[in-house]
Amino acid sequence: MKKDLSEIKDLLELKHQQFNHSDFIETDPISIPHLFSKKEDIEIAGFFAATIAWGQRITILRNARLLIQYMEDEPYDFILNAGKTDLTRFKKFVHRTFNGEDAIYFIKALQKIYLSHGGLEIVMSKYPEELGRSISYFRKIFLETGKTTRTHKHIADPLKNSSAKRICMYLRWMVRKDHAGVDFGIWKKIKPAQLYTPLDLHSGATARTLGLLNRKQDDWKSVTELTHQLRKFDPQDPVKYDFALYGLGVFEKF
Repeated sequence: MKKDLSEIKDLLELKHQQFNHSDFIETDPISIPHLFSKKEDIEIAGFFAATIAWGQRITILRNARLLIQYMEDEPYDFILNAGKTDLTRFKKFVHRTFNGEDAIYFIKALQKIYLSHGGLEIVMSKYPEELGRSISYFRKIFLETGKTTRTHKHIADPLKNSSAKRICMYLRWMVRKDHAGVDFGIWKKIKPAQLYTPLDLHSGATARTLGLLNRKQDDWKSVTELTHQLRKFDPQDPVKYDFALYGLGVFEKF
């Protein structure tokens, strides 16, 4: 399907408006942080929901909600105060390859980040103009908590050419804000213009069909290539087109 850039932009604008809508929230992992109003609760609930956001949506939502219930529906307070006894309930948790050991590690790592590093926004915003480097820095801090290696695979590293899809999606949730009310816009240290688009099987296939992405692999080089193209359409808010690319791929089988 060969379209010129103006036709592609018109299509993406149309589909962005269609899918970036409050109706989108209910069946998406972003519905989990939407259960909360406090900044820290939102960002912690969102981080867990984004981390396990692969597989069937109904399973993602059920398991993300279960994690929040284990935190007594107060993620920030739980993270700050969780002791050894509080963590035992997580041992039975399983979502695909993310298990109880991973969940406990995440809680300990987040506790350290809030108590010693100023919180998730501070750590993830270390290099806002080089977001790949910033994500890699976050990974380094996150994995300093313990010696386990099995949890490493759940935190992507763009500097090793991972697409970091779920972290890019999470950053979209935290940084973007518009009239639709889907994304939160509660983080101010990163600008929407500095975000990189989440890239997965669906959005990648749509982008290649439209001629926006030539590279075949879904990796950080492709993320950079695609984001560069999307910035031509909207330099200030390029990742708004994530709604369009994903929606066209998943809901319209584009």
